[in-house]
Amino acid sequence: MNFLKRYLIPRLLQYLLVSFLGLSAVFLLPRFLPIDPIQQRIAQYQTFGVIIPPDQLEYMISTLRSLFGLEGTLWQQYVMFWQRLFSWDFGPSLARFPTPVSTLIAWHLPWTLGLLISATVIGWLVGTLVGGVAGYYHRSRATRLLEGMAMVVRPIPYYILALLLLILFTHVFPLLPRGGGIGIGVAPEFNLAAIWSILLHAALPALTLIIGGIAEHFQAMKLIVQTSRSEDHVWYARSAGVKDETVVFHYVIRNAMLPRITHLGLTLGVVFSGALITEIVFRYPGVGLLLYNAVMHGDYNLIMGISAISVMVITTLILLLDLLLPLVDPRVRHQ
Repeated sequence: MNFLKRYLIPRLLQYLLVSFLGLSAVFLLPRFLPIDPIQQRIAQYQTFGVIIPPDQLEYMISTLRSLFGLEGTLWQQYVMFWQRLFSWDFGPSLARFPTPVSTLIAWHLPWTLGLLISATVIGWLVGTLVGGVAGYYHRSRATRLLEGMAMVVRPIPYYILALLLLILFTHVFPLLPRGGGIGIGVAPEFNLAAIWSILLHAALPALTLIIGGIAEHFQAMKLIVQTSRSEDHVWYARSAGVKDETVVFHYVIRNAMLPRITHLGLTLGVVFSGALITEIVFRYPGVGLLLYNAVMHGDYNLIMGISAISVMVITTLILLLDLLLPLVDPRVRHQ
């Protein structure tokens, strides 16, 4: 009962509050853009020589505003936004009319989730474990070498690292595809050829995220372990004759990993922005590239749909990690 009152219920309430505020921001931010999607579409028609009579023009503008949820006051649009959100209907895409936004997201979201989750988890595991061992043996030459490499890699922005890897593995050593999500003429089906093609095209975007993630988690974990290795229970274990391997993995790294589990959830939001830039560089068919095209065309429905899905995915993953923490740390269950 204490666990429910002190841990589970507060985190569920926090999850609902953060989701509500995030989704409200999703509704407001596109309306601050200096682009009117309806006027932009009418201007495109007129640019191509389409002559629209004034009476038909007013009717077309009214129809488009109703279709894209831009009709009425701001409060009426806000209520309509929540109605569409609960019904999972964001309306049609303006840039790819009349394709529904939900259809576009359903096609592009698995690409981003597969890239983001796999790259984040791999970078977190490798950086945490290597950083933990390096923090315990912080005076060794290998640790100094790894620390120097991490100090060089971590300040590099995602897009610069992506461009460097793109030049290295497609021009200097042409080993991987330059972009895209799957080979030309290969259908995205569940067979060996399609899976191999998808993995090859995802290698460079994933490698960009993994390298940056390893450098960040390595430095953070190394600093935590350097502090944890001087605690009383570690000195007691070493004085009792416990092997260094057991002390490192069962006493030091295990305790130092607890704050890093919480940080893993926070990392997803940061990596999502990096994944967006990475997808643009590699023309990877994920949600990031779809969002970039939506912003460029002022596609309100598509922007709100992608942003809403992103908020829900990130907040849900953070909640799951918070619920996983009591299984890893018995002190949380005890409190």
